[in-house]
Amino acid sequence: MTRSEADPANKSFTCIVIDDSDFARMNLGKIVTRIGGEVVGEAKDGQDALGLYKEHSPDIVLLDITMPVVDGLEALGNIMEHDKDASIIIVSSLGNKEMIKEALKKGAKQFITKPFQPDHVAMIIRSVAGVGEDG
Repeated sequence: MTRSEADPANKSFTCIVIDDSDFARMNLGKIVTRIGGEVVGEAKDGQDALGLYKEHSPDIVLLDITMPVVDGLEALGNIMEHDKDASIIIVSSLGNKEMIKEALKKGAKQFITKPFQPDHVAMIIRSVAGVGEDG
């Protein structure tokens, strides 16, 4: 039974957004909310990724690759070590093809390239979250 079946008032999935760009976090959060998800945590750096993941156990993680202190690849590895079934979507600029390949090898389920189109992002999140068009 999914959360939304157990209580129709609940959102269809939960998500944490980790990106050093305030603008990217805001826009990704808007997309998640628009398709029926709930952003339960945000961080500007991969250093906080595992703690947020452990605290919220989200259905989806949107994770930027290029961040200060702890980058997305290291954060991805930390989360996957904690939960090999984590559903992580990498967010990266087009110029990071090698890093995207590495992230997919480490267990990321999908990737989104910046600049992103909201409808494309929504389609990828729905696919990974296993939710339909209605959220």
